[in-house]
Amino acid sequence: MSDLSNKTCQPCQGGVPALSGDQREALLDQLDHWQVIDDHHLRKEFTFPDFVQALAAVNTIGEMAEREGHHPDLYLAWGKVRVDIWTHKIDGLTESDFILAAKIDDALK
Repeated sequence: MSDLSNKTCQPCQGGVPALSGDQREALLDQLDHWQVIDDHHLRKEFTFPDFVQALAAVNTIGEMAEREGHHPDLYLAWGKVRVDIWTHKIDGLTESDFILAAKIDDALK
């Protein structure tokens, strides 16, 4: 379990800068196989043996996102789920994005 997963996502009111490259890399090192895409968002693809388990993962992520008040983009296909996370208010990455990624990893273990 990452220390990030013990934190709570904080709502962004806008007006804050997106994380710098060094800040992103330090947080990314605490995650399991997530990627930063175009210096803009986090992405990870999870694989499952069938559609039912992939759908269950989407539902698990959705329930957690509601609790955290931070909502990723989810893409469901047979046997896989892709998760994209960023803070829409600033159109970039904040620490809360990395917190949510860590919580997703823990929930899907």
